[in-house]
Amino acid sequence: MGWAGTALPGLDAEDRARLDALPVQVLPNGAHLFSPGDRPQGFAMVLSGRIEVSLTGPNGREILLYAVEPGQSCIQTTLGLLGDDAYSGEAVCVGPVRVSVIPAALFHALMARSEAFRGFVFHALATRMNDMTQLLERVAFTRVEARLAGALLDLGGHGGIVEATHAELAARIGSAREVVSRRLEAMARRGMVSTDRGRVALLDPAALRRLAVAL
Repeated sequence: MGWAGTALPGLDAEDRARLDALPVQVLPNGAHLFSPGDRPQGFAMVLSGRIEVSLTGPNGREILLYAVEPGQSCIQTTLGLLGDDAYSGEAVCVGPVRVSVIPAALFHALMARSEAFRGFVFHALATRMNDMTQLLERVAFTRVEARLAGALLDLGGHGGIVEATHAELAARIGSAREVVSRRLEAMARRGMVSTDRGRVALLDPAALRRLAVAL
């Protein structure tokens, strides 16, 4: 079975075969899929890997809007295809990514005739909109320390080591690099973390978890 049968269950055999015949691209780490001002040329189906979509403001501050992994969608692409709008964000591959791009004409044809495809697109869009609402709530109502602690715990996994620069952490939590640097210094003084260039070791995960849920 090709990727379409797995990623998009319920498609009829003809549409499934048409999607499975599309080329699969292997993109390297750091490859750009789109930049601000570009117009969507197709609907990307991520088969493996991770793509991060970020937004940069006029002051140069960057915020990570969301990541796209297998089974997920890019809200900017969906809205751009449905509304004929240009991208405002930037999409970059994090590690190697396998992706198949459904051309815009085929995307619109499937939206018109396939209930299964429409269901996938709208369900993914609703899920992503919910994620964006939660992001706005965190940025608006959660303290920087709590957001940073949560990001460190998410990125640290079981090894307790975060490989990320202060700028990358700032983009992830919607803050400025200088603010993140100060907060990490404060956490280090309290024995929660130790920092090195591009690397943060989580020394006291329990304290970070308490901080992450603090209002």
